[in-house]
Amino acid sequence: MQVRELTNAEEEIMKVLWKLEKGFVKDVLAELPEPKPAYNTVSTIIRILEKKGLVGYRAYGKTHEYYPLITEEEYKRFEMEQLMSGYFDNSLKKLVSFFVKDRKLSLKETDEIIELLNRKKES
Repeated sequence: MQVRELTNAEEEIMKVLWKLEKGFVKDVLAELPEPKPAYNTVSTIIRILEKKGLVGYRAYGKTHEYYPLITEEEYKRFEMEQLMSGYFDNSLKKLVSFFVKDRKLSLKETDEIIELLNRKKES
């Protein structure tokens, strides 16, 4: 399955479906923050996600119960690959350097990153 970039609205709907694991349009709508979009808007976005191959459904008469076809982790990986290639020349060093300079990581955060890298190296 080809993961594709999502619009903000599509991503918001996917986050709800990942949380719920499955649900009807009314269930997704209930999880969205105020001001809530119209029922038809949510339904249309879910159908777009279905056409993109990211959402599946089970039909119960005229109603459909929707569920994600990709995991949140798979989408995060896709987004990180896009970010890495688009802004950091696929260099993890450039990415980390950006966050160190821009976010002014604390010593604790730096130590935690080093610990993660050491664990990765050992495995």
